[in-house]
Amino acid sequence: MRAGLASALKLGWLRLLLAAVLAAGCAAAVAATDSAVAGSGVIGLRLGGDRNETRIVVDLDRGVSAKAPSASEPATRLVLFLPSVGAGAGLRGPGLGLVRAWKLDNRPGGGRLTLQLARAGAIRRRFLLPPSDAVKHYRYVIDVDAAVEAPALTARPIPVLAVAQPLPPARHQKRVVVIDAGHGGHDPGAQSASHAEKDITLQAAQALKARLERGGRYKVVMTRASDIYVPLEERVQIARRAGADLFISLHADSAGADVGTHGASVYTLSDEGGARVTRVLDRHEWFNKTAARDGDPAVGQILLDLTQRSTRNRSAVFAQILVDRVGDQVDLLPRSHRDAGYFVLLAPDVPAVLLEMGFITSADDEKRLTDPVQRRRLMDTVAEAIDTYFAGQSRFAAR
Repeated sequence: MRAGLASALKLGWLRLLLAAVLAAGCAAAVAATDSAVAGSGVIGLRLGGDRNETRIVVDLDRGVSAKAPSASEPATRLVLFLPSVGAGAGLRGPGLGLVRAWKLDNRPGGGRLTLQLARAGAIRRRFLLPPSDAVKHYRYVIDVDAAVEAPALTARPIPVLAVAQPLPPARHQKRVVVIDAGHGGHDPGAQSASHAEKDITLQAAQALKARLERGGRYKVVMTRASDIYVPLEERVQIARRAGADLFISLHADSAGADVGTHGASVYTLSDEGGARVTRVLDRHEWFNKTAARDGDPAVGQILLDLTQRSTRNRSAVFAQILVDRVGDQVDLLPRSHRDAGYFVLLAPDVPAVLLEMGFITSADDEKRLTDPVQRRRLMDTVAEAIDTYFAGQSRFAAR
């Protein structure tokens, strides 16, 4: 079993997985507020999950960085503060799963979200999802886990436990980062009068590889190390075979005749793209084998869905870190974190982003992308974002 899958099925996600099998889809339950609060920052609040792990999604018309004092300590009452966010006259509603009731009211400087839990629990992860092609508003996501183990399993899910529990030890201590230099060989990508995207991406990939390997903390795998063409499906499989902990695809954009458009952007997989995951799977996948042993095809789909959900969450976390770091170094497009169905992002078990480093059709961007000093400086910034991402992953795993 690949290291990316092992990471996706750590204890918190395993509890959700087993509960999902027991409840036959109870995690899909959703509750929403009856009305929006126009102009206040808060659009609504939704809940989904069960008594072991519940997800809270606060829909917002603006970005926010919430504060959660003592969020990791188990309690029956959890409080988060949302700076610069208003809740109109206040919002409240009944709970779902682990959450018994919730309330969002105004406080000086922002809104306060209070979660009353049915039993002791703690916030295990939280992150902001920016607007995307499918969803036009921000979503602040909070995952709450019960502080105690789930009740003893009945006979029905035992085959799943028997397969999913004995995770193999990690095959390596270093984090595996796969760098994908876009295009190559007979596929030049975007072109200007004097440069081709395939050359820019390879040079950037080589610079990033050198920077990551310098510290000795990473095993770096390149999808291509020379001017050759590698099919998109093969790039995904290179990452999966390597047990990648992170996949980053480097590109340079084109705006055609619009020479004024410039800036970097980061893409993660869209909802529509996620539905195409079968294009990179084969019949020997571990979740298909689990479903066969359990005698229920639905089990395999549940396992795949949970794996994809965890992977997309981690991709979004890294994308936001990357946007923040790169934005300190170069100009960004107005909507800098986007989503799309790019084939190289389809792996269900490898967090992945596609970085458009700039526009080859912009004179300023082209100069920056082809200058070795500026290119190395940008890749140093990308490496710092990777360091920050894995440092956060280590802190979460140590909880």
